[in-house]
Order: sequence, then structure tokens, then C-alpha cells
Amino acid sequence: MSASQYVLYDLPSRPPCSTWTPNPWKTRLLFNFKGIDYRTEWLEYPDIKPELEKHLPPNMSGFAYTIPAVICPDGKYLMDSGKIAEYIETEHPQPSLHMDSDYLQQVQNLWGRYMGAIKPIFLNQVPKRILNDASLDYWYKTRHEFCGMPVEELEKTQGGEKAWNQAEPVLREVTALLKQNEGPYLLGSTVSYADLVWASVLLFSERIGPDFFEEALKRTGDRKAHLDLLDAVRRWS
Repeated sequence: MSASQYVLYDLPSRPPCSTWTPNPWKTRLLFNFKGIDYRTEWLEYPDIKPELEKHLPPNMSGFAYTIPAVICPDGKYLMDSGKIAEYIETEHPQPSLHMDSDYLQQVQNLWGRYMGAIKPIFLNQVPKRILNDASLDYWYKTRHEFCGMPVEELEKTQGGEKAWNQAEPVLREVTALLKQNEGPYLLGSTVSYADLVWASVLLFSERIGPDFFEEALKRTGDRKAHLDLLDAVRRWS
């Protein structure tokens, strides 16, 4: 590791290995936008805690150890995409990501609501379409505990049209925000961290598969607003 290089811990996919889940996408987009020198360390789900607990205290809620995490050039470890973004914006202020934008909190809230709405679908589809064998047992066990039922049952009872109907108003709220300043970014022609937050969801939805992505776009009310944002951030993805 060079004196200026960061290490980004990310979750691998089936070959060809690539970023897929939203929170690491936020950090990868951030690093690429800032032009930061980094390399990726891929960690399967069962390996996250053994690797990180030596260096970081556990999260106060949710899963104790999560991805993304980074090692800074000075050896400092950070975990959680939001904390990483705040640190990077302080250490590498230019080009700015306008973390003080009023849109950021709105988009973070909508991000959470969207992920919550489609959870019954993706919790069952991610292991079928993306995960390597090394992570499958961990995924099925922990998500069963988290949801109180197997992910197959969750999708059967709460997925499909029911989940998409819950996601649709959220997607339309994001559409309205994207159109306020005529895009492609929430601030118009100026990119901000809020854009990377929503782009992470679009990239995740795309990665699950064309059927999932097309359904998401159909529910937005204006697919062009979302595709324009996605096209605008491709240079950093």
C-alpha cells in the first residue's frame, strides 16, 4: 500500500467480480469522483467480522460489522458509508460533494424507504443471482433471523406487486426531486453526494437484473430522470 493509498473493503459477486450492493457503491463512487488512489479488498460475508473486529468497535445497531470499510493511508480504519464520506470530504475537500446540500437528508430518507419496500424481493434474489457460494449460508441464516422467516417465504408473502406498490410512491418522490433543477443532478449541473447516494440504488437495481431494473424504472413515473443521473455518474462507476 502506497503512502497515499486507501483500501476499500467490498463484497464480491460471482465472476466477473464487481461491486453490487448500494453502500459500497456510495464509497466507490465517492473515491472515483474525488480521484482518490485506492485498491479493493474483497470480503465474503463470513469474513467481514473476523477481519474488522481487530480494528474497529462494532456498530451500535444492526449488524456488528459491515461493508464498506476503509483503511486510510495513516492506518486508521473507518466503517459505514456515511462516516467514510464525511471523513473523505474533510480530508479531500476538492472537488466538493456539497455534503451540506438540503437534498442529502431527503435522499437518504428515500433511499431507506425504497430499500425497505423492495427488501422482500431482493433478500431472496441476491443469493440466487449475485452471491458466491462462500456467502450463501451466512446470508440465508442472518436474513432469516433478521426477518423472522426464510427469505423465500418473505418474497412469496410480501414481494412481487405488493412490494413494488410500496416502492412506487418513493420512486416518484425521487423523480420529483431530480426534476426540480432540470437534472441530471439534484442540484442541476452540479454533482453532490446526494446524487451518489441515489445512484447507488440505481446501480444496485440494475445489478439485480434487467427485469428488476425495468420494473423500478416503470414505477418512477419518469424513467428518463433516473437514467440521466445514472448516465451522468457512469464515469465514476
